[in-house]
Amino acid sequence: MRQPKALSRKLKKTSKAKTPALPPEGRELLISDLCGQLETYLKPEEVADVYRAYLFGAEAHSGQLRRSGEPYIYHPLAVAFNLAEMHMDSKSITAAILHDVIEDTEKAKEHIAQEFGEAVAELVDGVSKINQIEFSSKEEEQAENFRKMLLAMSQDIRVILIKLTDRLHNMRTLSALPREKQRQIARETIDIYAPIANRLGVHQWALELEDLAFHYLYPNRYRVLSEAIRKRQGNRKAIIEKVRKAIVNQFKQEGVKAEVSGREKNI
Repeated sequence: MRQPKALSRKLKKTSKAKTPALPPEGRELLISDLCGQLETYLKPEEVADVYRAYLFGAEAHSGQLRRSGEPYIYHPLAVAFNLAEMHMDSKSITAAILHDVIEDTEKAKEHIAQEFGEAVAELVDGVSKINQIEFSSKEEEQAENFRKMLLAMSQDIRVILIKLTDRLHNMRTLSALPREKQRQIARETIDIYAPIANRLGVHQWALELEDLAFHYLYPNRYRVLSEAIRKRQGNRKAIIEKVRKAIVNQFKQEGVKAEVSGREKNI
């Protein structure tokens, strides 16, 4: 698949522009948004490879729609964008765009290897293998075994990161699914994927996964708690800052050099 001549001109143009923020709710993520983000830290030829993966993925997913009715390619673009915000390498971004190709299209692992190399093909294949595992128990011991199995079977940690942001975007768009499916995915998320995100240090993802899962598992409790937190949010921030300063002052009195930070807990 050849890179279109217009791409070079487009990349030169966007490289001078301000890096786009995550698109506002109501506007679909575009390949130009992703390329603009990638240009802040990747080489032009690497951005071109990602664009080529987008063309490959868009063709493979042609005609496929998500439950929400949007073209399927928007999902892998969103997954790739989350990884780009973490400044992940070009192979990870490429694999993120292609992460559902083996499972949901007629393209095989060999096709991906031929077009994008063995490393990318292995990443995509790793994500596909995780998708084939069925989670059936919410018992803590079983959930822990499942988490260990996921981490053990992924020889490359990037496979897990791609899967985590795949799950994150699926949770953000979960409202399009039937109620029972929402609960099933939310339970799996809070028992399996949120703890893994915490273990890997991507705490912001873990917090969002937990909040979204709680919203679908216990909607009434979520509504009451979120409203209570919203009303007290300003006061809570002031309390956290007051406590932080008190701890810093105590350290100074003891002659201890330390940095202290605080944050609000999620729902």
